[in-house]
Amino acid sequence: MERHSRQIDLGGIKIGGGAPVTVQSMTKTDTRDIVSTVAQIKSLETAGCDIVRLAVPDMDAAEALGEIKRQTNIPIVSDIHFDYKLALESVRQGVDGMRINPGNIGAKYRIKAVVDAVKERGIPIRIGVNSGSLEKDILKKHGSPTPEALAESALRHVRILEDLDFRDTKISVKSTDVRKTVNAYRILAERTDYPLHLGVTEAGTYELGAIKSSIGIGTLLAEGIGDTIRVSLTGDPVDEISVGLNILKSLGLRNKGIELISCPGCGRLEIDLMKLVKDVEDRISHIDLPRPVKVAILGCVVNGPGEASEADIGIAGGRGKGMMYKDGKLIRSFKEHEIVDELVKELETFTEGS
Repeated sequence: MERHSRQIDLGGIKIGGGAPVTVQSMTKTDTRDIVSTVAQIKSLETAGCDIVRLAVPDMDAAEALGEIKRQTNIPIVSDIHFDYKLALESVRQGVDGMRINPGNIGAKYRIKAVVDAVKERGIPIRIGVNSGSLEKDILKKHGSPTPEALAESALRHVRILEDLDFRDTKISVKSTDVRKTVNAYRILAERTDYPLHLGVTEAGTYELGAIKSSIGIGTLLAEGIGDTIRVSLTGDPVDEISVGLNILKSLGLRNKGIELISCPGCGRLEIDLMKLVKDVEDRISHIDLPRPVKVAILGCVVNGPGEASEADIGIAGGRGKGMMYKDGKLIRSFKEHEIVDELVKELETFTEGS
């Protein structure tokens, strides 16, 4: 059953309340290095990232945020731990959102100072609880970072903000354990209507991390839980966007762009399918379509034509030739070496309103 959350605005992007699920990432550069950080944000934006978060470990990093924001286009979220002065400076620098847990920044006057500052600028806060950073009393009560413990910690931070009449909030409860993550979000989905930021923390390198994230995030999204996502991978953050977008496309939650599907291959192949798929991926990466388009690449002359015809555009290859299907109908055939060029040519005809 689809969950109906309240909506917040983060730098002009709507989160929750029926808005499309957004994909986020976090820079892995030193925020104080403006040139490198701007370059990474631009590469993330090109890859399809909607929102980017930046670590703010000290005042120099906080003071760099304004210039970084001036040189980039997507909303920027400051990631703050413990020091409320860094939060106040990031607000002055014009960030669009903030990740901070109010219970971790000390005296009430400090929390109020941050809340007053973000209220004035219309900046939402993300409360982010991880299994590795739970409060000692909650860990003692539950014995370990259980789903209930994660949810209890998050709701404790929420109440601090609510007591200051602040509700422009979204929540994340992440664990390295996929089952714990899923169950913690399910608890929150039942107990609150705040928008939820989904993720499996420290998921690992690309191969394992993509699997863990797809299972955890995908399970929740399929249940109607979740308003924005971040895939956490060790490595290039652009890979996080690729996996995140593919999760959304697989569930029919991304309303534009190309979804590429291909058969696994078998002994009937009469075409170099792996090379063909890689060539297609490289050639279509720059194409930004205004609506979702499913592209199927099949190398089997037995099942290929039928399966290709189920996609918006289908390519079936083998025996030295290629056949192209559009909306279920064979539209033309050509030589095998022309497959990629013909596919790209056809994709470029998909324009607004087509």
